[in-house]
Amino acid sequence: MNLCMIGTGYVGLVSGTCFADLGNKVICVDKDIKKINKLNSGFSTIYEPGLDELIKKNYNVGRLKFTTEIKKAVSQSELIFICVGTPNKKKSQEVDLSYVLKAVKEIAKCTKKKKIIITKSTVPVGTGDKIEKILKKLKKKNIDIISNPEFLREGEAVRDFRFPDRIVIGSNKKKYFKTLKKLYQPLINKGALFFTTSRRGAELIKYASNAFLATKITFINELANLCEKADINVQDISLGMGSDIRIGSRFLRAGPAYGGSCFPKDTKGLVSTGKKFNTELSIVKSVIKSNENRKILHINRIKKILGALKGKKIVFLGVTFKPNTDDMRDSVSLKMIPYFCNKGATITYYDPTGPKSSFSNLKNCKYIKDINLACKNADLIILHTEWDEFKSLEFNKIVKNKKFKIFDLRNLYNFSDMKNKKIKYFSVGRPDII
Repeated sequence: MNLCMIGTGYVGLVSGTCFADLGNKVICVDKDIKKINKLNSGFSTIYEPGLDELIKKNYNVGRLKFTTEIKKAVSQSELIFICVGTPNKKKSQEVDLSYVLKAVKEIAKCTKKKKIIITKSTVPVGTGDKIEKILKKLKKKNIDIISNPEFLREGEAVRDFRFPDRIVIGSNKKKYFKTLKKLYQPLINKGALFFTTSRRGAELIKYASNAFLATKITFINELANLCEKADINVQDISLGMGSDIRIGSRFLRAGPAYGGSCFPKDTKGLVSTGKKFNTELSIVKSVIKSNENRKILHINRIKKILGALKGKKIVFLGVTFKPNTDDMRDSVSLKMIPYFCNKGATITYYDPTGPKSSFSNLKNCKYIKDINLACKNADLIILHTEWDEFKSLEFNKIVKNKKFKIFDLRNLYNFSDMKNKKIKYFSVGRPDII
């Protein structure tokens, strides 16, 4: 099939490349000429394992193209996917649909032929209806709207596309289910559930899924707070709970506040949707509040571990919100590092994806590209992101300061091993080693 992806961000680039790898002809459109030039040179504009190779492979055989010319791309395509950003508005926290609606208007200008627009961007309930009204005003009766939310995890996106749990299609016209089933047939053949519902149903499924996962994370994080005070290992609680098939073990790992491009944005977006429909979503509101409070809780804990912050050397291992991505959106490090710098601490950080512009203006914050050098004179090492290369470090060998401490935000290390090595070790939801 001939496909057009509007937007070459995370969703558009991964989905477009993977659709091409299934044998479709895909044109990815973006207004950012620098981004398009880089993609046409065979390089991914995002950090995602396995994506570079797929881009080069499908670009070289002519199944994948990148352009700034939306008119040409739309005219050559049967299905047009909208994959642009839907951030929260700063003041109201409502979902900003301006990029989506602008894309719709541009598509409408580009064609007089029958087209199907598919929203892959995460959009609130009723967005499809809003798009239909716009098209009606523009007298575009030949364009139909379908919702097809994505469920790609950063760092696992290529695999998630190839082996999805489910494919959700929302349409108010059942005839389009056959069209989308044909597109996704190779994935259905591998065991993916093809789930159809109304357009509004599909729009809500995406928000509901992310809000529920955020709730699981927040729930185990709050239990971790209790475990720390009651001298209980939260990992035992997670295992005991997760063994119940009604609950499941995934997303029951205690750690820092959740971050990234989805959970913070989508929980707020769901609450905003609830207001629109005069529905109180008190659980989701509590999740948002608890998650924000957690950032402050861990800052206060670090202050307690170190005592005075002024003059202390703090090392962050990892600063992205999760491993296998360079995404800094809503990462806890964005709150912690500036705070400690302002309090007179010296911050050194290492991340496999390189230095971050977010910290470039901080006077006493420095990126070091070698883990050993970064940790050498540390007073406190904060294990912030669970990159694999952080999971088997010999801290007693690489840290010269014999009084160093570790705060493991991800519980990467075995409690007994740290105790045997006589390392002052602090983790989440487990007893401290002092």
